[in-house]
Amino acid sequence: MNNSKNNKWLILSVLALVWGSSFILIKHGLTGLSPVELGSFRILFAALFLMVVGFKSLKQIRKHHWKYIVITSFLGTFIPAYFFAIAQTQIDSSVTAILNSMVPLNALILGILFFRVGFEKKQVIGVLIGLLGSILLIFNGASMNPGQNYFFAIFIIIATICYALNVNILKRYLQDLNSLSIVTGNFLVLAVPALTILLFSGILEHINSPATLASIGFIFILGVIGTGIANILFFRLVQISSPVFATSVTYLIPVVASIWGFLDHEKMNARQLVGAAIVLTGVYLAGKKASSKKGKAVLRKKFS
Repeated sequence: MNNSKNNKWLILSVLALVWGSSFILIKHGLTGLSPVELGSFRILFAALFLMVVGFKSLKQIRKHHWKYIVITSFLGTFIPAYFFAIAQTQIDSSVTAILNSMVPLNALILGILFFRVGFEKKQVIGVLIGLLGSILLIFNGASMNPGQNYFFAIFIIIATICYALNVNILKRYLQDLNSLSIVTGNFLVLAVPALTILLFSGILEHINSPATLASIGFIFILGVIGTGIANILFFRLVQISSPVFATSVTYLIPVVASIWGFLDHEKMNARQLVGAAIVLTGVYLAGKKASSKKGKAVLRKKFS
């Protein structure tokens, strides 16, 4: 039990570092690739990696699992991979990461409404505090970057809803399947549509240009580490904790992304640091349920 508790915080920290770095990789990937090309390469690189390390795990997937494997592949990877790239053509990487922190709130709301997920007062308070910190960061980012088109934030909002649905489906219907099998199955499903989109994107017309090759290098890192390995860790986190705790990683992501943004000359000030501190408080409180015996009993009852 203690190992599980320690592991969940370790996985959460690693995911925050990896996914917090994803946005700067997308930013530099867009210098030589279109959003559609970037999303396709991201999926294909992850698929190739997972076919190598996880192909044998596919045999553990039973017939009744495949429906949910297909659903989670599109909700948890396919749609967000393209929508985040589209959004970052107009919005800074750090601001995009901040908008991504809406996932835990959506996960909690959707979990209660459609998946009979139990919750506690501390969990709700943690989500709201984290959301408050994120709002502070959003408004501060908007005031510092008036030239950005925040209409494109709708792509991030849709992606966060997809993530929230995905994590609840994973917890509800794929709990008995190991994370490597789930992720490998996801990318087996997505490889053909991603390759088809890439071939019709016009990539062959400029694939040999230096800018394109450099961008492909960034997306290779993003696909293998930020998508393939990170999804394996994330699905494991969902299984050993709760949907809301697992998605609370999105409250830590803006902290890492803001640091990368600052190093890449994106604007950052003291108010963003205050917002980040509020976010961290929210993450801590959101995670209290998973360590509570009462909370675990409620969750088991809800899923029984």
